[in-house]
Amino acid sequence: MKVLLTGSTGYIGRRLKQILLNDENIELKLLVRNKKSVSSIDKKIEIIEGDTFNKESLKEALKNVEVAYYLIHSLSNENYKDLDKISAQNFLDVAALCGVKRIIYLGGLGVKNENTSEHLLSRIETGEILSSNKNVQTIWFRAGVIIGSGSASFEIIRNLTEKLPIMTTPKWVNTKAQPIAVSDVLSYLHNGLYLNEKENLIVDIGSEQLSYKNMMLKTAKVLGLKRYLITLPFMSINLSSYWLNLFTPVPFTVAKALIEGLKSEVIIQNDHAKKYFPNITPISYEEAVKNAIKEIEENQVISRWNDKGDGVWEKNAQNEISKAVFIDRKEVDISNLEASKVYQSFIGIGGENGWFDFDFLWELRGIIDKLIGGVGLKRGRRSQCDLRISDCLDFWKVVDLKKDERLLLYAQMKVPGEAWLEFKIKDNKLIQSAYFYPKGVLGRLYWYALVPLHYFVFNNMIKSIIKKAKAL
Repeated sequence: MKVLLTGSTGYIGRRLKQILLNDENIELKLLVRNKKSVSSIDKKIEIIEGDTFNKESLKEALKNVEVAYYLIHSLSNENYKDLDKISAQNFLDVAALCGVKRIIYLGGLGVKNENTSEHLLSRIETGEILSSNKNVQTIWFRAGVIIGSGSASFEIIRNLTEKLPIMTTPKWVNTKAQPIAVSDVLSYLHNGLYLNEKENLIVDIGSEQLSYKNMMLKTAKVLGLKRYLITLPFMSINLSSYWLNLFTPVPFTVAKALIEGLKSEVIIQNDHAKKYFPNITPISYEEAVKNAIKEIEENQVISRWNDKGDGVWEKNAQNEISKAVFIDRKEVDISNLEASKVYQSFIGIGGENGWFDFDFLWELRGIIDKLIGGVGLKRGRRSQCDLRISDCLDFWKVVDLKKDERLLLYAQMKVPGEAWLEFKIKDNKLIQSAYFYPKGVLGRLYWYALVPLHYFVFNNMIKSIIKKAKAL
């Protein structure tokens, strides 16, 4: 069976790709914007570059495909509702044209009413569009809170639980939901390939019903912590969003979208999971939390919620850097060192490993960024040991990575312009460059104001990279 997977660089998509690769009954195709975003190239995979807004690339991707996974959303864009509709309609139209038999879609639990958030409404509308052509069957899985290492919901719950012994919470913490382990979501998605059913089907998936308060208390129990929650009825959505923005890795926009979705219950509306997939029994919430924490502790996090963000790594990095107005460059001779050791040294930067010295300045910059609605430093690293293109690295994004040669980071903090940080090994030298393209007078003032700090931070950084490489 020939299968197309979209969203393969996202949280669910990366994990599902590994499962599909191990399935000998299928030939796997991927639709990606840039081949560099695929972390592991396998001979079994056929990769098509393009997106759902380009019908020509869609035709190539869906050609001869029997089953297509639709794991796409545009939440990082302001007009995501309109984009999601266009994307879903394009996908369905081309799928019907190419003779695709089945679309498998992962949406969110919930029903349409006056309390339905815009984000959830968009996921429902996407499912309705994908189910609107009688010539293409759609299996529409609906999940609520997904618990797994790197999922947005779990990172929020874990961070709040670990950092705050006493929490003042809004009334939404009493809203009921049915969380589900990411491993169970993947099992349903994989088994959807082999479902012997001809009609469209909505399958609601989840484990036990819990309030968000229960989830935090159960997480605290697994972590061996004692936590107290005090509910304050006057906390608004905006205030709660700022609270999550400050104490968790998610930025304000994501926090607000998630919290708006907590106004209404997200519980299972049908028994189709048991009826059509009797071989899958979802694990308990506590077991899902234990598995997630184990993956984090063992540096086995396959994907994170912020893997697929604004797609900056899909740009031509070299051309982007060439427009920089300001450049701060340091060079050190490394002819007496192995290039692999120097490379290993600089790709270990950030996250729990820190930024060598002057970490307090990075922390201060991260706090300021969070306060003005940026991503801050709390996102850390997916793994403390390795990097891949599209990884988040504190408030940077990995846009290019060449083994024993180069690491290029794109700034995702709030800045009046665009910024990059590059580490490159060339001609027996380590070349460290900070690039900045200012926007207007404010951008230029911003750069000049930071010149004194750059002198100390960047000089020390390149020296520390060399020092660490020698130790390796």
